[in-house]
Amino acid sequence: MKRRRHITRIFLTAAVAVALGGSGIYVAGASAEETSVPGRLQAEAYAAQSGAQTEGTGDADWFTLGSAAASGGGWVTIDKAKWDKQLVEYNATVAKPVPAGNVRVPEFNAGCKVSHRLPDDPIVFPGMAGASHLHTFMGNKSTSAASTNASLFADLETSCEPKEDRSAYWIPTLLENGKPVDPHGVTVYYGSRLKDPTKTVPFPEGFRMIVGDAKKQVATPQGAPGQFWCAGVGGETGRSADGNWPVCAKTAELTYQLTFPDCWDGVHLDSPDHKSHVGPTGPDGTCTSGRFPVAIPSLSFVIGYPASGSSAGFQLASGMASSMHGDFMNAWETKPLAERVRNCITQKAKCDSSGAF
Repeated sequence: MKRRRHITRIFLTAAVAVALGGSGIYVAGASAEETSVPGRLQAEAYAAQSGAQTEGTGDADWFTLGSAAASGGGWVTIDKAKWDKQLVEYNATVAKPVPAGNVRVPEFNAGCKVSHRLPDDPIVFPGMAGASHLHTFMGNKSTSAASTNASLFADLETSCEPKEDRSAYWIPTLLENGKPVDPHGVTVYYGSRLKDPTKTVPFPEGFRMIVGDAKKQVATPQGAPGQFWCAGVGGETGRSADGNWPVCAKTAELTYQLTFPDCWDGVHLDSPDHKSHVGPTGPDGTCTSGRFPVAIPSLSFVIGYPASGSSAGFQLASGMASSMHGDFMNAWETKPLAERVRNCITQKAKCDSSGAF
């Protein structure tokens, strides 16, 4: 059977030449020839080269400091017996041999299309239909204010590949001249930015989190953190009148990358701000040396819009460009997720959406 793979492809021009260590991954463009480069690390490298900084690459951009509290007041404690069972099953998963020639980057993905739009947010405003600004949803087609992780898992319809991923992913809707602009695709990468990803474990059932801040309303001039950027031949050709949005060449498109953290407290499925149960690495670059001792896959949304922009710029349903954010509710089937984490992330092997090398 031919494997299907939906990828937001990042097109780079001759100006870009960013080597990524000895991993064999690179962003290249030493000639006038267009180079098509799919991948989480490539997107990060190109964003950095173009003057943008992807949201979440600096933990201070999104992380709310504060000590963990006992269950209650918004903290959702994991069912330890259920989690222990999931870990036993994961630890029994035998890794497949990585074939010669595989790109050694810890990564697999879910290729997603837009499912629907609703003014709902089942994490921030659970059970409150219409209480949120407008969101664009990918993944589980049933996602609404009434959704729970259990209801998502029970619904088999998803706009992502693979079908074993029934998770819900959402972002604020992009508006141009007051009209919604849907991404032509969102690639959700599951990877690791840790020096040693071998201790990474799958997300527990019922896990959820948010990255970014919908209330952050600040200017995003060229080079500012958390910025939209242009992917494609010609790249950025100017800025909107207010300076907050790039204007892309007609051969390029508006792009954004959201990156979630790699570490989890190991105790809570959610927290009052939906961020404080996850966080940055400790002093030595590992999760175990910090306040969040459990390594989890680092999610990254690479979002491509079929739009180039103009002097009028854009707007998010949540406000300014700085308010870009992303939400995740885990509803993966546990075995397929475990296999991908074991085969791809812990072995530093690049896999596709089917989990194949």
